[in-house]
Amino acid sequence: MAEETFGGTRRGAVAGERDEEAAAAAAAERGPGAAYHMFVLMEDLLDKLKLLSYEEEALRRHNMRPLSRHYFALPTNPGEQFFMFCTLAAWLITRAGRPFEQPQESDDPNAIISNVLSELRSFGRPVDFPPSKLKAGYGEQVCYVLDCLAEEALKYTGFSWKRPVYPTEELEEEEITEDDAELILNKLEEDVAEEDSDSEENFIDLNVLKAQTYRSEINDVAKQEEILQSTTDAAEWNLEVERVLPQLKVTVRTDNKDWRIHVDQMHQHKDGIESSLKETRGYLDKLHNEISRTLEKINSREKYINNQLEHLVQEYRSAQALLSEAKQKYEEGSGGVTERIRVLSEITDVLERVKQETEEKGSSMTDGAPLVKIKQALTKLKQETIQMDIQIGVIEHTLLQSKLKEKSNLTRDMHATMIPESTVGAY
Repeated sequence: MAEETFGGTRRGAVAGERDEEAAAAAAAERGPGAAYHMFVLMEDLLDKLKLLSYEEEALRRHNMRPLSRHYFALPTNPGEQFFMFCTLAAWLITRAGRPFEQPQESDDPNAIISNVLSELRSFGRPVDFPPSKLKAGYGEQVCYVLDCLAEEALKYTGFSWKRPVYPTEELEEEEITEDDAELILNKLEEDVAEEDSDSEENFIDLNVLKAQTYRSEINDVAKQEEILQSTTDAAEWNLEVERVLPQLKVTVRTDNKDWRIHVDQMHQHKDGIESSLKETRGYLDKLHNEISRTLEKINSREKYINNQLEHLVQEYRSAQALLSEAKQKYEEGSGGVTERIRVLSEITDVLERVKQETEEKGSSMTDGAPLVKIKQALTKLKQETIQMDIQIGVIEHTLLQSKLKEKSNLTRDMHATMIPESTVGAY
């Protein structure tokens, strides 16, 4: 059996899709939020990977893009996701202080998954799911494995979680429109503070202070004596009270962040919603009844029209069937015509080539120019043959002359060597 590679994870993804219904049923048993637990795991995993600087140490080494918030939670490309899972798992195991070989694309996925799960069990993490769940490259199990490995890597590096430090928020003071007819407590306090500051700026003289206290005591005694017998008109007093009464109204500033105010507002909104609901429910019920009656009328009218136009519909359907048959026959005929046109064009090309060859052969057979050229060539060959014969004769004669001359020279030399000795001695 051929070794399974990363490309074979497509079959695992298909098998995982077949088990989606069973997984959905199991998630429903755990609760309504179980289906979204993988998204929470993925976000926690991404935060832990960023704390481990996975972009600089893992992704740049393999020339990969950073992960998105839902990379292992949603299926996008099972082969790429499985390779990313194996790469990050191997890197996290290495960061946790365990030697682990970086997987390659030609490695067996089953062997890689078994090695990763064995390392996860060695960390004391429970594995209560089949290894085939990791072949798809996405899902809750993949997020769980990587999250556990990231936690072990953070423990090995000495990272510890601390309580968050929240920034102090400054309370924004609400602007209250000041009314001249209302008396605000804060304004009174500010006025009093200003008067105190003004009085403190002045120099204190003891003699002056004693004189003022003496005068105030005399005035108080005089006022107490005047109170015993009032000379104020009751009507004028009532008018003065009516004039000063708006200024005596005290406004207490409310804090919008108090929970009691929020509760009161909620009750007010609830009462308003209930009162509005009572009014609008009647209109909605009336509108619902009208829409129901209108739909019933439309349905009855539609049934009547269908009954009246049934024969026309049957004729239309039969005509449409005939039209489809005619279109099919036309397509078949047009296909045959196209094939015949193609064959005709091929035959026409062959015929043109045969005509061209025939014309070339006919013109070459009726043309006398080649014959004239042949005769001229023969005449030239005869002349050259005669010249060659003459040159050969001259060469043979020259050779004969040279041979005869050489023979005579040899004979002369022979006679010269046979001279008598007497003749030689006379010399």
